[in-house]
Amino acid sequence: MYIGMTTNMRRRLETHRAGFVRHTHRYSIKRLVYLETHDTIEDAVTRENRLKTWKRAWKIALIEKINPEWNDLSRIPGWLD
Repeated sequence: MYIGMTTNMRRRLETHRAGFVRHTHRYSIKRLVYLETHDTIEDAVTRENRLKTWKRAWKIALIEKINPEWNDLSRIPGWLD
């Protein structure tokens, strides 16, 4: 499981899928299963840091609340628009 933030999701996905990020390359993480947007960078950083302290079970529950089948949201039209 990987948590990060970006101002350009499409570029970030391409970077991860191309294997340029060590963690996602090492563990073959290729799917976007959860996404949040925030009004400010500060809000996004705060949320990212908070989520990184969560237990794995809490993260799984958060994902499954909106994406119970763990579908790749980047493949669903409209999710990245």
